[in-house]
Amino acid sequence: MKNPFYMNCLDIYATQSQASELSRFQNAMDISKLRVMPLLSWDIFMSYYNDKIGQAVKQLELAQVLSFAHKFKWKNDLKAAFKARDYEALIITDKRQNIIWVNNGFTEMTGYSKTFALNKTPRFLQGEKTSLRIKNRIREKIAKGEPFKEIIVNHKKDGTAYKCEVQVLPLYNTSTTHYIAFERKVG
Repeated sequence: MKNPFYMNCLDIYATQSQASELSRFQNAMDISKLRVMPLLSWDIFMSYYNDKIGQAVKQLELAQVLSFAHKFKWKNDLKAAFKARDYEALIITDKRQNIIWVNNGFTEMTGYSKTFALNKTPRFLQGEKTSLRIKNRIREKIAKGEPFKEIIVNHKKDGTAYKCEVQVLPLYNTSTTHYIAFERKVG
């Protein structure tokens, strides 16, 4: 039986070999003992590489948030907060919920630039498919100053609606001064 993987390899070899040498090689090989395996090394490398890039980006984002923590004297354990949460987008707002910083993941997820988002409230992401009940629930939780998690329908710059899991953590020194939202698309 001719194995297609084996034959493709032989095709490459044959382009650089004499016909007699190729014939001798084919007769000497017992291909019934060969196992066909896909070329996985590239996939393994790319997966590893992407994981490392993702980890490096998360470390840079944590460093940026820690620089804010130093500036505003936040007492939160932000390293633990980052470890405990899976996210794509990060948003830091002041106490009035005006955005002071977003990560690149925010732009990738929403289509809005960082510059556009600054000094706006995250409400600009809400639209016709956003539940009034959930918006009110989020307002109540922010007013209480407690950490929370909600799923809300937001809208991208192009108007496309998407479900977003939002985990909000009040940031405090002697009292709450800012909020950080860890966001990711769901469903």
